[in-house]
Amino acid sequence: MLHDPPTIPEARRQIEICNACRYCEGFCAVFPAMTRQKSFADGDLVQLANLCHNCRGCYYACQYTEPHEFALNLPAALAEVRVESWERHARPQAFARIFQTHGAAMAGLGVAALAGFFWALSALGPETGAGFYAHLAHGTMVAIFVPAFVLPLALIAVSIRAYWREVGGGRVRLAHLVTALGQAGRMDNLGGGRGRGCNFEDGDRFGNRRRILHQAMLYGFLLCFGSTLSGTVMHYAMGWEAPYPIWSLPKLLGVPGGVLMVGAALGLAGLKLRADPALGARRVWGGEMAFIVLLGAVALTGLALYAATGSALVGPLLAVHLATVMVLFLLMPF
Repeated sequence: MLHDPPTIPEARRQIEICNACRYCEGFCAVFPAMTRQKSFADGDLVQLANLCHNCRGCYYACQYTEPHEFALNLPAALAEVRVESWERHARPQAFARIFQTHGAAMAGLGVAALAGFFWALSALGPETGAGFYAHLAHGTMVAIFVPAFVLPLALIAVSIRAYWREVGGGRVRLAHLVTALGQAGRMDNLGGGRGRGCNFEDGDRFGNRRRILHQAMLYGFLLCFGSTLSGTVMHYAMGWEAPYPIWSLPKLLGVPGGVLMVGAALGLAGLKLRADPALGARRVWGGEMAFIVLLGAVALTGLALYAATGSALVGPLLAVHLATVMVLFLLMPF
């Protein structure tokens, strides 16, 4: 059992009313899962909350929202439970809570501090190297970024294990993972359950813009990750060191990936600015926006660094880009 935060009883009240009504059972993954049982343990509510993607279609279709005495606002109730579960499972918990409410400040200060660190480190200058490695040695980058990448992944794994135990998750089979990855790749739960899309931006209008923007961010990120991975293989397996020409695989993957991420970040930030904050978890708005901006900043600084190749701007841009990447890695568990 959870420590029963105030969000849990309210979410239970609303879910039980929804389960009696069932008007919205085709809207998203929450409702088919909800109708499988009549009573809900705390772990059940946490699982339902994390199935919700805050498309808000159920709110605008509901006949029991205010001014009705039931005063249902299921997207907000589930958002509060979802955020509380993230804060509880993330490690270290103190940083998770701070990021949710002061994410922009944490990200900004982190980028500024690390950019200064990388700029000071590059001032020492390696004796040999071309491109980026003329400012910061390859071995130094590896020594800094491998722990900064592996440690957050380990923390995320610990968080997932704690979550799975709390919600009573059973044995995970390969077929389950394949299905889940397929649904994530298609962003099925941002389609409103009926393929018409979300009501995130405008309650009177369905749209797939949010779904498309999330897909652009996902696939842009994967392209950039593929760019880094291909560069690693070329460096260690083929002895081909950076900088790479435009026709090489790292650039063919990284440039379009960066463009997709920048466009998606701008679009998602715009949607969030126009969306009704009362239908989400108000207190974590800053942390959510900070993560969107940070993803866009990683891609934008990477593109700017590539455009500045051969100029005097490479040094400072490299420091800023490495700082944004490291802050993204370090904040991922939260």
